[in-house]
Amino acid sequence: MKKSLILMLLGICAACGAHGQPAEVIKLNPPNLQRGEVTMQAFEQRRSTREFADRKLAPQDLSDLMWAANGMNRPDESKHTSPTARNRQQIMLYVVMAEGAYFYDSKAHELHLVTTDDLRSYVAGPQAFAATAPVSIVIVADMEKAGGNDERARIWSGMDAGIVSQSISLFCSGCGFATVPRALMDHENLHKGLKLGEHHIIYLNHPVGYFK
Repeated sequence: MKKSLILMLLGICAACGAHGQPAEVIKLNPPNLQRGEVTMQAFEQRRSTREFADRKLAPQDLSDLMWAANGMNRPDESKHTSPTARNRQQIMLYVVMAEGAYFYDSKAHELHLVTTDDLRSYVAGPQAFAATAPVSIVIVADMEKAGGNDERARIWSGMDAGIVSQSISLFCSGCGFATVPRALMDHENLHKGLKLGEHHIIYLNHPVGYFK
């Protein structure tokens, strides 16, 4: 128990980088494929939660969360845990935390620093409770990869974003985390804060944390 606690603290310190500065790249732990409950129990326990404990996610929990959301389960085929229409793979995930925002590189299973600004208030928008979660996952679609920005591409991308949202919800319900899918955000400031382009659309977000 003591050894596990020391290893967890070392992992957190490594993620923060030297002198408390956010790391440019966070190499996530290999996902733990043995955790969680059976599928039907995860469905039974799925619920939206709007209160979160005031503590950061452990490195392994963050790793497993991101892999479940849209990690690669068949790296040799470049296929993900969440499917996309016509295999466009246009869905991008950003992790927003107090120390900054990161882009999730699913191929390398790494988080790449985008900004050291705390963008959680932009994720929360008019619902302040969302800013209290230690992590928020922002689900974005790259419409260039989607094949255009017409109505059909937007509908398909919205569907694909919803699939990722459900993957996050089921992981959280099966593994004991609090979350709620949301569409309310300060889209304009969050778009700027994440340094997105005109071809990017923010669809949904998921604040995630431990139960209060």
